[in-house]
Amino acid sequence: MDLESLCHALGEHVTFVVITEEAILGADLKPLSSWVESQPSWSDLPFVVLTHRGGGPERNPAAARLSEILRNVTFLERPFHATSFVSVAKTALRARARQYEALNRMEELSEGERRLQTALRAGKLGSWEYDVTDGALFTSDVCKAVFGRSRGDSFEFDHLVDSIHADDRGKMQASMQNAISTGRDFEIEYRTLWLDSSAHWAEFRGRAVRDRDGNVSRLVGVASDITARKTAEKELIELNGTLEERVVERTLELKNAHQSLLDQVKQREVAEEQLRQAQKMEAIGHLTGGVAHDFNNLLMAVLGNLDLLRKHFADDPKAARLIDGALQGAQRGAALTQRLLAFARRQDLKVEPVDLVELVKGMTDLLWRSVGSKIQINYDLPAALPPVLADANQIELALLNLVVNSRDAMANGGEIAIGVKNTEIASATGDLTAGSYVVLSVQDTGQGMSPETLKRAIDPFFSTKELGKGTGLGLSMIHGLAVQLRGALRLSSSTGAGTTAELWLPISTSVKNDVVAADDTVPAIVEAKFRILMVDDDALIAMSTADMLEDLGHEVMEAHSGLDALEILKSGQEFDLLITDYSMPKMTGAELAKAVRVLKPDLPILIATGYADLPPGADIDLPRLAKPYNQADLAAHIAKALVL
Repeated sequence: MDLESLCHALGEHVTFVVITEEAILGADLKPLSSWVESQPSWSDLPFVVLTHRGGGPERNPAAARLSEILRNVTFLERPFHATSFVSVAKTALRARARQYEALNRMEELSEGERRLQTALRAGKLGSWEYDVTDGALFTSDVCKAVFGRSRGDSFEFDHLVDSIHADDRGKMQASMQNAISTGRDFEIEYRTLWLDSSAHWAEFRGRAVRDRDGNVSRLVGVASDITARKTAEKELIELNGTLEERVVERTLELKNAHQSLLDQVKQREVAEEQLRQAQKMEAIGHLTGGVAHDFNNLLMAVLGNLDLLRKHFADDPKAARLIDGALQGAQRGAALTQRLLAFARRQDLKVEPVDLVELVKGMTDLLWRSVGSKIQINYDLPAALPPVLADANQIELALLNLVVNSRDAMANGGEIAIGVKNTEIASATGDLTAGSYVVLSVQDTGQGMSPETLKRAIDPFFSTKELGKGTGLGLSMIHGLAVQLRGALRLSSSTGAGTTAELWLPISTSVKNDVVAADDTVPAIVEAKFRILMVDDDALIAMSTADMLEDLGHEVMEAHSGLDALEILKSGQEFDLLITDYSMPKMTGAELAKAVRVLKPDLPILIATGYADLPPGADIDLPRLAKPYNQADLAAHIAKALVL
């Protein structure tokens, strides 16, 4: 083709361009130069110029001009051997492939940023960033709204300081300066004055970010409007003050009535505190579970594609090592989402009768290796105890987490006592119902916790460990697991006297062998090939799952919504299996399944979801495929769904 046709054919889909020097000598290169200049930031299209004079300025003066116009150019002197051209072409192809990879990573980062912003908006949290070097302050629109500013308003650091109540300004500045000096996180509540002179309350949380030299270069964090909460607290204080005055007045009349009223006030305060704590934990749980569900979807695409890539590069040791490293990172992310779901009480549990004594005995080697030689582990394990109703894998993780926490509390060594006992509760308490329980306890001789730390120990993301040494989700995950199993986590500690953690689990009335036999009836993965309709509104997940299914030998048709899937089924096409995501706009997977049951009652359906339980109202009993899943999980669930 000629130069004009080449310019029209150029685009992001072009891998590299081969052009002869004769085709561009004396030609108008402005259109080609303009296209090269207008490439997006990730693109640097390779050009291969075939020349009789080489690419050096001595023999080919025009080479410098072409290099300036085409930028990424390779000169190949004719005549040349075919292997030389193949080598140049492969080099250009690899360079272009790296550019496409960079584009994909930029798009993934952009998508992750959008999801983060969605989560912040859902929690009514405004993000901010303060540059320690030049004092520049960057705020989101929600953050500006916390201080009474509109979207288009300028909001510099001086504006922030000026908007703080004069009595609270010094405290806020001292908190930020302490974070810059020590690198510690900070959290502060203070009054603000909006432009209309109205008074409000703001909560400001920040974290220090260090540069490569270890110096604090930025502070980042979130801000929220807590005016409503402060107003409610003030009203409650005023109510309690009024109530106390009434109690004092009744005391003058009757001492017994006075004592009765004091008891009622105390009970009311305890109930109100429990209610506030429950509401706070429930709100954080909903937000955390939603974020974990979204990350499960992202990890689904990553794990699926890496699983397939590992097959294709099995003969390339370096590529296999890199892919395995990426898989391990993604699996660590999946483990983190499992902790988030555990805290939110939305993890998928395999509940069955478990012998806690045998479980602890089976972990002795692992626990010994985890604590090291400076710590002694003692066991108090009865000969036999009734089984508890639990998930054995999750209980093992919980026990390991508790032992590691005890190890970290004894930097200079010490003792850990692990015990299992049977106990009865005659009447319901605040966190447990009446009945029989088995208690798994872990006691250490470490530094212990202050009353303030003990009170916050199970709060999500709270940790006494230094930055980078923990997620702050360990105890909150165990607490969420215990609640999900209808048990409880109880902690007792005091400074310098060690800590005792007790995991209370209800005794099972089922026979373990019967349950295991029922759960183990999973059909073997078969070699039959099926026609499958795959439904998911997320194009990345749909593509990844379709690739895994096709790699298994199945014929796959994709649909990106429930309505699209129904149209395909109504067209008369036959399928052996329908796999659908649950969370989709306009029509959920459960609604699609109900419609398909009417249209094709005999079509097997498999629901894919990142939640352990479908939301209330789903009202459908279908096999579920937990996200994120790999190719082996997918094949096993297909075999089980089709019951071949």
